[in-house]
Formats: sequence, C-alpha cells, structure tokens
Amino acid sequence: MDIIDAIILGIIQGLTEFLPVSSSGHLELGKAILGDNSVPEESLLFTVVLHFATALSTIVVFRKDIFSLIKGALQFKWNEDLQFMAKIAVSMLPAVIVGLFFEKQLEALFGGNILLVGCMLIITAVLLFLADKAKNTNKKVSFSNAFVIGISQAIAMLPGISRSGATISTSVLLGNDKTKAARFSFLMVIPLIFGKIAKDILSGDISTDIQNFTALSIGFVAAFVAGLFACTWMISLVKKSKLSYFAIYCVIVGIIAIVFSLSK
Repeated sequence: MDIIDAIILGIIQGLTEFLPVSSSGHLELGKAILGDNSVPEESLLFTVVLHFATALSTIVVFRKDIFSLIKGALQFKWNEDLQFMAKIAVSMLPAVIVGLFFEKQLEALFGGNILLVGCMLIITAVLLFLADKAKNTNKKVSFSNAFVIGISQAIAMLPGISRSGATISTSVLLGNDKTKAARFSFLMVIPLIFGKIAKDILSGDISTDIQNFTALSIGFVAAFVAGLFACTWMISLVKKSKLSYFAIYCVIVGIIAIVFSLSK
C-alpha cells in the first residue's frame, strides 16, 4: 500500500466512522476501487490502526464528558454518571455476542462483497430518512433503549450498514433527544473498538512485521484528523435534522455499488 492510498483510506475511515454512511462499506468500496493487494495480515493491521485513530478522535471530542463520567462513577454511587456507563455496558452486549459467536460468518461477508454493501447502504438511507423526520424530545436513553440500540449496533457490523446512522436513528425513533442520541452513539462505541483491537492483537492474526510504517502512520494521522472533523460536524447535523442529505447520498452510492457489482 502506497502513501496516497493510505491517506485516502484514512480519510474515508475517519469521515465515515462518524458520518452515517458506513465506514466498513466505504472501506470495502475504497479497497475495491484502489485495488488493495495487501496480504490479509497487513490489511487487518491497517484496519486496526485506522479504528484506533478514530477511537482516539472520539475521546478527544468527548474528553470533558468522559472525564465527568469517570469522576462521577468513582463516587461509587448509583448516580447519573454510573447509570450512563452501565447503559453503555448494556448496549455492548449484542455486538459482543455477535463478535464472539459469529465472527467467522461475519468476516465471510467482507472481502469485496460490493452487492451486499450497496443493498445495506440503501437500508441505511431508509433509517436516516425516518430518523430525520422524527420530532425532537428531551427524553434520555433508558436501559431498555440502550439494549435495543445495542442490537442496531450489532446489525451495523454488516458492511454497508452505518453504525452511527443505525444507532442514532434507532435512538431517535425510540423517542430520545437527538443530541443525547448522538452523544450516546459515539460514546458507546469507544469500549467496543478498543475491545476489538485487543482481541485482534491477542489472536495473533496481525502481522508484527511492519514493512510500511510510513503508510501506517500517515493513514493513522489522516483518520484521526478526519475523525475529529466528522465527529464534531455530525453532532451539529443531528441537532439540525440534516440526516436526509446523507440518506440521499447512501441511496446514490448504494445504487452505484449494486450496478458496479452486477456489471462485473
């Protein structure tokens, strides 16, 4: 993988991790367009590095919230902060179950399945359109809401289903405040990303022979910077009910992906 490809894929990951257009789907499309010939271990390492970069960008954007949550939880009282962290733990359960018991089946869906990506992008578009039309409220995410949102996050492990789009849309359709829905969506993924990174490292599937450190580093920086921008922008877009624009984008890209896959 050369430096230009690393920058492009880094920007794609950074933007699409937060913008509701599916990071996994766009990475699959990006690799197909760029003709990624990396061996599996190198490709997995690059993917892990990009996810680590976007997780760090989330922490930077929500640093005050995270510090406040940790400070409140350390009081060891069943206060709002500890309850919020417990809700995040509940939301992780569906994705953890899918990751542990259906990892091989899930991995089989990746690797250039452009037709699936296209179809799932259209489903993402429908979710975004419905969420954009929902009325705003002051309701907070409940424990039962957290589990349902977690189910949508697990479904979003499919390439083409946007994680942020699915979780925010589900939360809003459950009647939660749009700003609170976005905050919960971005914070709930942090422990999941770090857990997945740890699992990949401990599995031994990642090559430790880094032959292209420059490309990895540049990809990391590109994903981190793009992630900072996209995360901040997405919060503003959810508040202003602008998700329908991304719904249109997902439909267009989805149709192009479907046509491209069928024409091969």
